[in-house]
Amino acid sequence: MNIWKDASAAWPVANPVVTCASPSSIGFPSNFVADPFLYVQNSITMQGDIGVSCSIDKGATWQHLGIALDEDWHLSYPYIFDYNGNIYMMPEGSQKGELRLYRAVNFPMQWTLDKIIMKKALVDSFIIPHEGKFWLFGSDQSGIGTEKNGQLEIWYSSSPHGPWKPHKKNPIYNTDKSVGARNGGRPFVYNGNLYRVGQDCGKTYGRRTRVFKVEVLSTNEFKEVEVPLGVEVSSKGRNAWNGARSHHLDVQQLGSGEWIAVLDGDRVPSGDANRRFILGSAAVIAVSVIVILVGMLVGAVKCIVPLSWCPHNMGKRSDSLLAWERSNVLSSKLRLFCSRLNRASSKLRARIRPSTCMGTLILVLTIVVAIFLMCSGVKNIYGGSGAHEPYPLNGHYSQFTLLTMTYDARLWNLKIYVKHYSRCSSVREIVVVWNKGIPPQSSDFDSAVPVRIRVEEENSLNNRFKMDPSIKTRAVLELDDDIMMTCDDVERGFRVWREHPDRIVGFYPRLINGNHLKYQGEKHARNHNGYNIILTGAAFIDGPMAFGRYWSEKAAAGRALVDKYFNCEDVLMNYLYANASLSEVVEYVKPTWAIDTSKISGVAISRNTKAHYGVRSNCLMKFSDMYGSLLHRKSYFSSRKDGWDL
Repeated sequence: MNIWKDASAAWPVANPVVTCASPSSIGFPSNFVADPFLYVQNSITMQGDIGVSCSIDKGATWQHLGIALDEDWHLSYPYIFDYNGNIYMMPEGSQKGELRLYRAVNFPMQWTLDKIIMKKALVDSFIIPHEGKFWLFGSDQSGIGTEKNGQLEIWYSSSPHGPWKPHKKNPIYNTDKSVGARNGGRPFVYNGNLYRVGQDCGKTYGRRTRVFKVEVLSTNEFKEVEVPLGVEVSSKGRNAWNGARSHHLDVQQLGSGEWIAVLDGDRVPSGDANRRFILGSAAVIAVSVIVILVGMLVGAVKCIVPLSWCPHNMGKRSDSLLAWERSNVLSSKLRLFCSRLNRASSKLRARIRPSTCMGTLILVLTIVVAIFLMCSGVKNIYGGSGAHEPYPLNGHYSQFTLLTMTYDARLWNLKIYVKHYSRCSSVREIVVVWNKGIPPQSSDFDSAVPVRIRVEEENSLNNRFKMDPSIKTRAVLELDDDIMMTCDDVERGFRVWREHPDRIVGFYPRLINGNHLKYQGEKHARNHNGYNIILTGAAFIDGPMAFGRYWSEKAAAGRALVDKYFNCEDVLMNYLYANASLSEVVEYVKPTWAIDTSKISGVAISRNTKAHYGVRSNCLMKFSDMYGSLLHRKSYFSSRKDGWDL
């Protein structure tokens, strides 16, 4: 939802709103959170709770309260419901072999065991009232012949406390795990129809949720049909918080009539860490074998077992015992194996002949394969999941709009640009300011987020900062279409901007100093250990504030100069920021690497660096007369604690 909160650094809030860091931050170490259920409590505090976290802004932000229930066995799926004036929770505790019902003593933090309603290891169960009866849906995966994650049973009773009778057609499902048999959240009623949420565990556990409309539910019959879920699947892959799987959905209607839903998600498939460790270890072992084989091939390694390992060298033995040892112990077998291996390596050397061209080529190819396997092994073991994750601020995530300005001759650059940056986690939309030529269609791009083409009537650099009410985020990343950097660098820049939303936060610093104002490159700033300009060709700004300043009456003379020189719009923005504040107005973030693709395509706007710098020097003098000097506004490298401004 587009929920805004002016006091925060960047809104709207983005998913995920609760992570494993939330309980860990208040002393409850956790490595995952899953199966969220809402309990809507219409009280004066307007709380919406999941037992351990509460929200007072319709789910946009959550405060972690602590652990509500802790048993000696695994607990999950805390299904919460009302009955006879009490609040009940029925968590999954299949490891205990029981289905337990807890009653809230002091909601949401204190619970007491109310009743063991079934001596059965049901997983992901819920209870709902329907047509005068209570119905219990759950999966029993402990039976012989049961399909894991593909089984569903239904039970019915006149009370949540039981006794429970099995449905006539149990098991309702015992089939492929992709059909959605296992429950995936709370059932809900909409327009008089009952809907059940199920899990598709086809390719990995909890791959996605599926929704089914229940058409018949009686003691003798059950029928449901699948309906569209209505949740778009992200195209960002592992860069999306739920890019690999999402196995739980809880839908609730608030007292205001609005609907709210919570989902869980993961960037990687189930067991991804174990799979990467196994693949990495296998690659390292393969490299070790290749190194030994290459060593044997060139004669640098010989398989020889020291005599001290042999049993006949370990003291006095009887003849019968010595004969037994020689024929059976490991060292005898090892010596025999090494002897045969040495003979095999001699034959291999005779065939390959390392001193010949062909032999040398085989050795080189073998070494290349070994290097590739080693890199692959190290990446799998130590390289993480491969996701470029966003950096939270105070436990919250956000999103920004990416804006670039271009024209028809740079369409090749733009397509690469959109494909790459649309996969970054926090990018919500890409706005292309089209200055000249026939504009492309949004469908022309391979993008994981919406692409909007804003066609301008006049070819002006001032269009970059034009007011745009269609932009739905406070943060805007102005990024030239010929700059390529990692999503991680972009996310780090966004994190710094969220800490300093009143500043220009970017990746290209410049320093203006001395009596004669002269525009110079980053090397000059490095030599003087400081900067007072951040180029807005790669910088985060507060969109509404920055655009408002740029198109104010005060900036009219500066905009006219930009049109005259067809240059300096980024310099003007820096002067306008400095003119409006007495504190620091720029922050630098060092990118890991950055590539200028215009040098490859040959469509750079400023090909003559000397002439380009000369025009900018003129702009500096004129802007200083109009808006004041920047000489006293120097910021220093390596001044922040995050270490990203070296």
